[in-house]
Amino acid sequence: MHQALKTLSPDAQIGVLFVIVFGLLLVGSVALFVHSMREFDDTQTNERHRNDVADLSRVLRSSWLLIFVFWLAWMAGDISRLLLFALGSFFALREFLTLSPTRQSDHRSLVMAFFVVLPVQYWLIGTQQIGLFTVFVPVYVFVALPVASALAGDPENFLARNAKLQWGIMVCVYGMSHVPALLLLDFSARNYQGKGAFLVFFLVFVVQTCMIVQHLVTRRLKRAPSIPDISKSFNWYSWGL
Repeated sequence: MHQALKTLSPDAQIGVLFVIVFGLLLVGSVALFVHSMREFDDTQTNERHRNDVADLSRVLRSSWLLIFVFWLAWMAGDISRLLLFALGSFFALREFLTLSPTRQSDHRSLVMAFFVVLPVQYWLIGTQQIGLFTVFVPVYVFVALPVASALAGDPENFLARNAKLQWGIMVCVYGMSHVPALLLLDFSARNYQGKGAFLVFFLVFVVQTCMIVQHLVTRRLKRAPSIPDISKSFNWYSWGL
């Protein structure tokens, strides 16, 4: 089996990988559906069972979403792939900033973030200027945004306002842009050419596996969530295990 997979092209290997992952998710979805059909005579037990099913459903939906987006990015061409993740960064940054109150004086910095920083970051990826891509946001943008904000002449909560915008860009633009960057990465070694998708799959696999395992361990140990307002399943003890 292993030798047969090694003889396939990188695209064929990734295709087989997707078939396996989608198959596992389908099996998990069917198993959860069968599990949800169980009924208990005790009202409290039945309520707890429904809550457990709802929590597992949310985890499974997030897994489907991550793999589906990854699949779309792999199927799309280089330009479509960049546009897909640039659009994702745009909406992610917009949602981030809706949680961070801004002032009228931040208008110039916000325009720069959405219509200068974001497109330039993805343009650097598309042109494979990896050296500049890695330092553009954490060095140049982190200096330029406070300057643009200072020119508006509003000193109220200056540091807090700029810190929120800077780290919104760091998470939603800089962080997300690394996914298409991995897909476009050109390895010099012959055996690794065209296999950037494996790096993205490893990233998605590690993140999602950690979340699912932590969720299942928390349910198994029956411990209360550490931060219930943020996550109904996160527990420091199960996370440490």
